[in-house]
Amino acid sequence: MRIAVFALQGAFVEHEHMLQQLGADTFQVRQAADWNQHKDGIILPGGESTVQSKLLQELGLFEPLRQAISEGLPVFGTCAGLILLSPSHLGTMDIEVRRNAYGRQLGSFHTNASVSHVGTDIPMTFIRAPYIEKVTSPDCEVLSEVDGHIVAARQGNQLVTAFHPELDNDLRIHEFFLSIARK
Repeated sequence: MRIAVFALQGAFVEHEHMLQQLGADTFQVRQAADWNQHKDGIILPGGESTVQSKLLQELGLFEPLRQAISEGLPVFGTCAGLILLSPSHLGTMDIEVRRNAYGRQLGSFHTNASVSHVGTDIPMTFIRAPYIEKVTSPDCEVLSEVDGHIVAARQGNQLVTAFHPELDNDLRIHEFFLSIARK
């Protein structure tokens, strides 16, 4: 299993460490030449979604990424990665997103909640996080809610979380993504 990790911003190294603990091989995508390597899935980490979208365009990766996801490449987007998959950017996932929904850096918090198909007491670290206001297709499954807000969802081979599982020690979310990528 070989997973690409976009290394444009965010905690991409932490994602790589989680995947490696689960036995997956990883590589970073920083430029168009990196994209052409074999991959079984890709992770879009946190950061700032507008900047990431602009970088994807400038590097010539925006359309190849959108096409690969549309053709079934498994993708896991955390925080800004969730926003990138929404209609305002790549448009591959049927969700409406509220950016910076939990406020500025001081609005960051940690909690535990259940995630369908994954388990209970999943640690969730939210940093200036978005949430999903609603799913707009029956193909999109809500996986978790915190305080009445959708914080995790899945649509086909696409998995998104508003929180950062890579910043905690629990491997279950990454393990779930690998199970999606194996199918």
